[in-house]
Amino acid sequence: MKAHDFSNNLFLGRQPILDAELNLVAYELLFRSSDSLSADVTDEVQACAHVIVHTLSDFGLSDALGKKKGYINLTQQILMADVLDLLPKEQVVIELLESIRPTPIVVSRCRELKRKGFTLALDDHVYDPEFEPLYELVDIIKVDLLKSPSNQIIGMLEKWREWPLTLLAEKVETHEQLSFCRNVGFQMFQGYFFAKPTVIQQRTLDTATLTLMRLMDQVLADADSSEIEETFKQHPELIYNLLRLVNSVYLGMRGKIKTVRHALAILGRDHLKRWLMLCLYALNSNKGIFASPLMELAAVRGKFMENIVRAIPAWGRDKDSADRAFMTGVLSLIDVLLNVRMEEVVGQCNIADEMRDALLHRTGVLGQLLIVSEHLEQSRTEELDKLLEELSLSRAECSNAQLDAVKWANRTLLK
Repeated sequence: MKAHDFSNNLFLGRQPILDAELNLVAYELLFRSSDSLSADVTDEVQACAHVIVHTLSDFGLSDALGKKKGYINLTQQILMADVLDLLPKEQVVIELLESIRPTPIVVSRCRELKRKGFTLALDDHVYDPEFEPLYELVDIIKVDLLKSPSNQIIGMLEKWREWPLTLLAEKVETHEQLSFCRNVGFQMFQGYFFAKPTVIQQRTLDTATLTLMRLMDQVLADADSSEIEETFKQHPELIYNLLRLVNSVYLGMRGKIKTVRHALAILGRDHLKRWLMLCLYALNSNKGIFASPLMELAAVRGKFMENIVRAIPAWGRDKDSADRAFMTGVLSLIDVLLNVRMEEVVGQCNIADEMRDALLHRTGVLGQLLIVSEHLEQSRTEELDKLLEELSLSRAECSNAQLDAVKWANRTLLK
């Protein structure tokens, strides 16, 4: 894993943003320092500058975002600066922090940025007649669900209908909140609600899913290639999904991979295990292969855990330890994807005991790494700091592993 030379061991937080069809379309990029993994708001100007400078120079927008848009918070001082000309207007959404007032100079600057082709948003906004000159210019208004009661939100949305605005709900963490937001007219949603289980009644795994899990068992058991190929033939849709994933990644090849046998020969067993798991997410997502937020989150988790195990030899019991770490991370969201209990999923897979313990009980090294990845995703500051200390894991190692995982997922899933 390649180390990154971030000043102050910068963590670049990413909050997922989904559209009306619940496709993952953007991230809000958030400043996190290694001294405090929660948002560092003691100096808003420095925080904004860190996000812009480090994202552009140290990490790169393409690595941080793939092909998605990035929402970046700006203070008035940064809003007025020439540094904004460095940002790619087709991929960046400029968020005006709530501390910015609609003064004539601010309105004039926003009008200039709109002429240049930038997309503008008001962050954590509450309706205010004073902002009407900006309502004429901005494209998106973000509303924090935790800062306003439901009846006030409904009233604000009615007033904003006068302008052609896209309304984005922030802090959407439950499916109940999502349902409310959809019903009252929000078109975009920011939060981790999609990663929360919604089991209402027990669901039986369908034939395609069971076939795919049988394939994973065969690969883990090092079954003969002809046996694996025969299992694939029982479900043509699996062949289609696997070949589409493989061809997307191996774009540099002269010819397309057209058969399962060819795919097995090109990938090898280690990579095949990974693609089978990602294919499971693709198969069970109605968002398409490359638009599933769960698929991306699972991929980042898996690669993050693999990176940590590879970076710290003492954590690896054998040559397959990093591989098991990757599989544990990817499988950790499978119960949400399939809408079944994790015990049922684990019961269908012939996985190692340490993976089983991690997935069911969050115990052992892999279980602890799962908790670390979950804390990172949710920016749970105190819990993360405590766990890193218990594991003797440095913030730099954690940051490097996370950022490398994000880059890998963007390259792999070709968003």
